[in-house]
Amino acid sequence: MNDNNQISTEELLRMLFLESSLDHLMKREGDSLTFPAFSEYISALCERRGEPPERVIKRADIEKSYGHQIFSGKRNPSRDTVLKLAFGFGMDYEQTQELLKVARKSLLHPKVKRDMVLVFCLHHHQTLVDTQIALQEYRLPLLGEGSKNE
Repeated sequence: MNDNNQISTEELLRMLFLESSLDHLMKREGDSLTFPAFSEYISALCERRGEPPERVIKRADIEKSYGHQIFSGKRNPSRDTVLKLAFGFGMDYEQTQELLKVARKSLLHPKVKRDMVLVFCLHHHQTLVDTQIALQEYRLPLLGEGSKNE
């Protein structure tokens, strides 16, 4: 979500490098440095798309009650679960990076082999099933494999 009251990363870096006082910068820009709660973000996304959370949860292959706990804010998802939700929403690479930022999870990095497969699959709008098959073909951990929440 790139609201008008939020500062871009590039602009913030420029300001950090030019500012002589961190305290001054924090007082001036501190309110623009927050992301919405993850549950609010994904709920608003469903609302904007006119899509019920149940459909996203199902496409993301997330257990139903756990998915609803994520949407209600009762549970915080793992990085893999956030990635599965990205596939459930049918997101592309850029949208997925934004989803990961809002969830406060590490971004996809193309020099990491598993992330490279995920970036490719997101860019080419592959389904979660096709992505899991690609990960398996390259002997990489599947999304959700070994996650403590699933």
